[in-house]
Amino acid sequence: MISVLRIWYNRHFSDPQAVILALMLIFGFALVLLMGRVLTPLIAAVVIAYVLEGAVHKLCLLKIPHVIAVCFVVLSFVLLLLVFMLGLSPLITKQLSQFFTEMPAMLNKGQQLLMALPENYPFISESQIQDVVKQINNELASIGQTVVSKSLASVVNIFTIMIYMVVVPLLVFFFLKDKEKIMQWMSRFLPSKDGLAGEVWKEVDIKIGSYIRGKFIEIGIVAVATFIPLQILGLQYAALLSFFVGLSVIIPYVGALAVTIPVALLAYLQFGSGSEFLYIMLAYGIVQFLDGNLLVPLLFSEVVNMHPAAIIISVLVFGGLWGVWGVFFAIPLATLIQAVINAWPAEQQEKDLT
Repeated sequence: MISVLRIWYNRHFSDPQAVILALMLIFGFALVLLMGRVLTPLIAAVVIAYVLEGAVHKLCLLKIPHVIAVCFVVLSFVLLLLVFMLGLSPLITKQLSQFFTEMPAMLNKGQQLLMALPENYPFISESQIQDVVKQINNELASIGQTVVSKSLASVVNIFTIMIYMVVVPLLVFFFLKDKEKIMQWMSRFLPSKDGLAGEVWKEVDIKIGSYIRGKFIEIGIVAVATFIPLQILGLQYAALLSFFVGLSVIIPYVGALAVTIPVALLAYLQFGSGSEFLYIMLAYGIVQFLDGNLLVPLLFSEVVNMHPAAIIISVLVFGGLWGVWGVFFAIPLATLIQAVINAWPAEQQEKDLT
């Protein structure tokens, strides 16, 4: 057993660069896992600065001074954030409260539809329908208790969000303005750029940067493209549904399927099985088709080359570890792991096998 472990260690960790990279990865994952809540504004600022760096670089190519480019990009980001907070956020909040207000009437209509199933489908008994309805009511009751408990802490959450809205833009500004100084300072504690960690970073930097920027663009385009037809066709909660449809692109494959259920359910409860329902589902299907077959290939061409099963597994694993943040960064983290595996030294392994 000891000899097997020794051979395995020599095969994978005989290169000092491999040991350094492994220690860096372990330290990074442990830091986020143990102090993720404390570091949330810092992580958010790093991600936003990483996304905005491309715009700053393009402005600098136009001979605009770096400081002016940083100020322009950060101010534009803050203005867009304010437009969302003051324009779209109240509309989404209003529709969300309206949804909870009208939920009892929706549930009553849904129960009537369920109770009518045994007449059309004799193999379904009334007792089965009653059990389903009882289970749904229990689940909704537990959700209601959760909403009440969360609302009690809303004052603290609002105060925290207000602090983040000041701290995060400031951190983003300084990260963009003093990027070179920060990178030079950090390079003193990191291994050489020509080592294994440098190779991994070069591959990950290209893929993750393109992925995160493309994902933000995809969220905005899909949300707007969904809102326009739903609003024109008169569907209630169009803004709320479009917001969640946009966020659903964060979770590949599964997100689109999951968000289709509330869209179809609310459209059916409002319009029944008439032509309006069919038009809404047709418009929604066209948006999903264009997203998957046109927008995604344009934004993520050759950025992420992973099997769909690996993507779904990464979403489950990292989502279970870090919640919403883990879901959003599941593919970048999986890309990091893939880059490490691809760059890991294999010479020693080949010698041992021969």
